[in-house]
Amino acid sequence: THGLDLATDGRLLEAGNVFEGKTFGVGDGALRRPGNWKHLTNPFKPSWGEPYVEQVVRMMSAIEAARDAARGHEAVAVSHQLPIWIVRSFAEKRRLWHDPRRRQCTLASLTSFTYQGERLVSVGYSEPARDL
Repeated sequence: THGLDLATDGRLLEAGNVFEGKTFGVGDGALRRPGNWKHLTNPFKPSWGEPYVEQVVRMMSAIEAARDAARGHEAVAVSHQLPIWIVRSFAEKRRLWHDPRRRQCTLASLTSFTYQGERLVSVGYSEPARDL
């Protein structure tokens, strides 16, 4: 741990949804199954799981808690693609509903939230392991 404290925070978990544990992707036939259609009725407020606004609230709460715990230093928080993309979209004043194929959020990427005191001053994105 290099002398660093490690903690877990349930607010950083992936968004809950009815498709957890199931294959759901391009070409797998999920959209042709009538039983799935009732969960895909509203892309603006996910009808398949946790609403975007609830994701923003819990993720911002976790980010602010990490900021407060590491005040004057840096904190690293590990989360999943959808919650990170949603909270980043919120911070950058973009709409929350989106095309998942256009997310800028690859495996092992970093989304950085920089604060001056209590104020969020920038959001950054990098892919330090892009070549792996």
